[in-house]
Amino acid sequence: MKKFLAITLSVLTMTTVLAGCTGKKGMVFKHGFDLDYPPYSYITDSGEAGGFDVELCKAVCEYNGWTYEAVPFNWDAKDAELNAGTCDCIWSGFTRNGREDDYTWSVSYSDNTQMIMVPDDSDIDSLEDLAGKRVGVQTATSAYDLLQDSEEGQGELCATFDSLEVYDTYTIAFNDLQAGGIDAIAIDVTSGNFLMVGTPGYHFLDEALGSEQYAIGFRKGDTELCEQVNTALQALVDNGTYEEIGQRYPEIYEFLCLKPAE
Repeated sequence: MKKFLAITLSVLTMTTVLAGCTGKKGMVFKHGFDLDYPPYSYITDSGEAGGFDVELCKAVCEYNGWTYEAVPFNWDAKDAELNAGTCDCIWSGFTRNGREDDYTWSVSYSDNTQMIMVPDDSDIDSLEDLAGKRVGVQTATSAYDLLQDSEEGQGELCATFDSLEVYDTYTIAFNDLQAGGIDAIAIDVTSGNFLMVGTPGYHFLDEALGSEQYAIGFRKGDTELCEQVNTALQALVDNGTYEEIGQRYPEIYEFLCLKPAE
């Protein structure tokens, strides 16, 4: 499994000049993303940005003739970074469901589901078995929001836990699960699939916590930039680039939801 290294943003800021065919050529597109959210976005030990969303964003920039700039951050800082203009969008396995009015959204490009991950030797076989257990989750994620929502989410389920342990990243949560510090993790299935690659001994419960769609969040009213990205995304679907990138990430490939234009 890849190892991840959080280093200072000044070191992490990287630019790649790419040539393309539409949009405002030469503009800098500042891609805001979670620095530790594989397989969608992450920073490797060598300090490079990687992941499906990073590759797809670079392809959009290439198509539009933009300069790509990586703006990685801790996930709970996403709104501050966007509102400050540090980045042009939040593009990092970002759920639009329940946030429809908070951002200007691109088309949805990936489906996802929130699940419970447990060790194979766990006595937890159902959501009911989580009663009295220590459950981990990443802060400011859809799984976290579901567990805080007693009206339309899983707040009542969460109330049965011994504790809900909140982590900065799912990588840290998974390490704690391996160490026995928690009994289960509430996590997006695609991220869980990635973390379990090469690490046998873990599985998801059959029951899902919820489902969602991922899209790109722009500042409210930033419709022109959003539409330029949407146009590029559809072109990348039509020419096969979207699928080609997706095939490099088998954990999420089956969840890609954009289709070629008829």
